[in-house]
Amino acid sequence: MASVTLRNICKSFDDVPITRGIDLDIADGEFVVFVGPSGCGKSTLLRLIAGLEDITDGELRIDGERVNELPPMDRSVGMVFQSYALYPHMNVAENMAFGLKLAKIDKAKIKRRVDSVAKILQLDQMLDRKPKDLSGGQHQSVAIGRTMVREPKVFLFDEPLSNLDAFLRVQMRIEISRLHQRLQSTMIYVTHDQVEAMTLADKIVVLNAGRIAQVGPPLELYHYPKNQFVAGFIGSPQMNFLPVKVIRADAESVEVAMPGGSALRLPVDGSQVAPGDALTLGVRPEHFVDSEQADFVFHGEIAVAERLGDHNLLHLNFEGVDEMVAVASDGNRRVAVGQAYATGLLANKCHLFRADGQACDRHYREPALFG
Repeated sequence: MASVTLRNICKSFDDVPITRGIDLDIADGEFVVFVGPSGCGKSTLLRLIAGLEDITDGELRIDGERVNELPPMDRSVGMVFQSYALYPHMNVAENMAFGLKLAKIDKAKIKRRVDSVAKILQLDQMLDRKPKDLSGGQHQSVAIGRTMVREPKVFLFDEPLSNLDAFLRVQMRIEISRLHQRLQSTMIYVTHDQVEAMTLADKIVVLNAGRIAQVGPPLELYHYPKNQFVAGFIGSPQMNFLPVKVIRADAESVEVAMPGGSALRLPVDGSQVAPGDALTLGVRPEHFVDSEQADFVFHGEIAVAERLGDHNLLHLNFEGVDEMVAVASDGNRRVAVGQAYATGLLANKCHLFRADGQACDRHYREPALFG
């Protein structure tokens, strides 16, 4: 196990910046997930830590030691790639042991390590099988095992579940989480899937255009996004964004004119906005409530109804709103396209974003974080 420290890490290809000014502290034994859209620099950042790419500027330390100039084999890191890259002519045990054999480790020690790791990954009854006799999830387990037998200080995962079907992704996500609980090793995991990020991470690093947009525990990013990009990226389905205008504002609250002209007072810090400012109100689909409970009610019509069993995801056309709004409703409620629909929101569940995309700090203390 080891800590990882990044200070002003920058990477450019042919003078084109890919990552810019990355400052990050990863504690010993922490599970950190890099998440963001395609092209945001998350895989490049992982490869910089692994030593597979040279750092253009900045300093990288693993367990307190500067490693900028060290080759990958000397960094005490182990990487699990998106492609499993198992040798088809080797059995499970031989695939797991291959790296150790190249390093000329004693045969008895190799066997002990392979047997121990195989037991942890529940591969101990499959050591004689060839890759063609394994499922997709078992392929991934062998790839993880091949990294584990090297006993690295830091595990690096580059979108390891993206080649699996939906069922296997869930199963392997659980297995990776259990593995971390058992090993208590430092793990850095790259994904574009925010569900993986929310369920696996101790700490999420959201990246956008090569920069860190926000760092924090999953529920902190979900309930208190610092900007509109993070608010839209974290959470599924995506947060709805509605245009509003400031009527009055102070440090305790902001009163806004909602679509249609009615006013709504939000418990957010309004010290950096002024009357007349055009802002963006954010509300998650799952935070809409029945009209009787609401601080503000929308009236509209169902354009699309997705029936998902435990809940319905409705896409609604609201009066005064140009874009469709996504609303989650009880799956027991009968709904139909074209049906008139009224729903509302609670002021303390709303988010407010300034013109520069930065959030007005919410005053409401979410029970999931503060009890």
